[in-house]
Amino acid sequence: MNEFPILSSLLDNDFYKFTMQNAVIKLFPLVKAKYKFINRGKHSFPKNFSNSLKENLDKMAHLKLSKKERFFLEKNCPYLDTAYLDFLNKYQYNPKEVNISQKGKDIQIHIEGLWYRTILWEVPLMAIISELYYQLTGANRISNKKIILLTKKKLNKYKKLNIKIGEYGTRRRYSYQIHKLVLKFLKKEGSSSFIGSSNVHLSHILSIKPIGTHGHEWIMFHAAKYGYNIADKIAMKNWLNIYGKNLGIALSDTYTTPIFFKNFDQKLANIFEGIRHDSGDPISFTEETIKHYKKFKINPLQKKIIFSDNLNPYKVANISSFCKNKITPFFCIGTNFTNDVGPTSMNIVIKMVKAIPKKKWISVVKLSNVKEKSTGDKKMIFYAKKILQIP
Repeated sequence: MNEFPILSSLLDNDFYKFTMQNAVIKLFPLVKAKYKFINRGKHSFPKNFSNSLKENLDKMAHLKLSKKERFFLEKNCPYLDTAYLDFLNKYQYNPKEVNISQKGKDIQIHIEGLWYRTILWEVPLMAIISELYYQLTGANRISNKKIILLTKKKLNKYKKLNIKIGEYGTRRRYSYQIHKLVLKFLKKEGSSSFIGSSNVHLSHILSIKPIGTHGHEWIMFHAAKYGYNIADKIAMKNWLNIYGKNLGIALSDTYTTPIFFKNFDQKLANIFEGIRHDSGDPISFTEETIKHYKKFKINPLQKKIIFSDNLNPYKVANISSFCKNKITPFFCIGTNFTNDVGPTSMNIVIKMVKAIPKKKWISVVKLSNVKEKSTGDKKMIFYAKKILQIP
C-alpha cells in the first residue's frame, strides 16, 4: 500500500458537511449521533482491508486547517462566521470515534460521538474506502490521457446543451489524483458551463467555487426530534435561521417528495431559490415542482432544480430538454466524473442511524422516493411510513 495518506487536507470533504457542522454547533451542540457503513453493492473486500483503513484513519488525526485554507473560507464563504472558523482551526479528527472490523470479505464500520464532531467522517471515510479498494484489489484503469479525452467528450455535450454543471464526486472517486485531474480539466475547459465543486480542498487549490447546502441527515435528525410530518419544514426554518437567503437549496426526498411539498409552503417556496432532486423519476419531479410553484403564483423560471441523482450525459440531455423554457436546471455530477475509468464504481454509503435529540437514542430513517435508497431500522421505517401514510 502507498505509504502516504490518502487524505492530506482537513478540507478534503464535501462543502455541505462544513455548512451542516456550523449549523449543528449553533443549534444542537449536545446532540450525539451514530452512523453506519452500508455496502449496497455487496463488494468483497480483500484480506486485511480493515487494517489498511485504520492506518489511514490514524493519519487523519494529524490534519489541521491551515492559514491559507482559513483565508479561502473567509473569502469564499462569508456566511461561515468567525466563531465557526475558530472552531475549525482547533478541530482534529478522533479515530476513536470510528469502529472498524472485518470478517472474511465483509467490513463493518460504526461511528459514534457528538454530532458536531462525527458529522465530518462520512465523505472522507468513503473516499478512502473507495481508493483503498482499487489499490488493494489491483484494479486496472484507463490512462490519464483517456480520462481527459472522456471528460472532454462529456463536457462538450454539456456545453452544447447550454447548461450549468457542478462536480459532486468526492465520496466514490477512484482516487484523489484522478479527482484532481478531472477537476483541473473542468476548470480549464468548462468556461461558463462549469459552476464549481463540492470538494472544498480541491476548490481551494484550484481556485474553484465550493458548492452545496445540506444533506439528508439534517432532516433525519429533525424527524427524530420534532416528528416526521413536520421535519422538512422545521429543518428548512432552522437552516434559514443560520444562513438566511444564503445556501438556499431545499432537499426534497428525505421522506419522499409528496411529504416535502406538504411542508414547502408559500413562504418557504418564495425564500428558497430552488430544490435538489436526489431520487426518483426526474421528469415527474420536475412536473410536480413546476405545479407546486404555479400554485403559489411563483414563476418557475425564476427558480432552480439541482439534479444530483446518478447522472450521466444521456440522463442530463433528457432532463435538460424537458426543463427548457419551464424551470432552470443545474446538474451536479458525481461518480460519472470521478470514477468512470474502467473498473465498476463502488455502491457504498454511510448514513446516520441513531441520534439523541433528548435523553435517549432514537433510530433515524430516510424514506427515499426509491425503495433501495431508504435507510434505517426496518421497524422504524414501517412506523414512519404508517405515520406519513406512505404505502
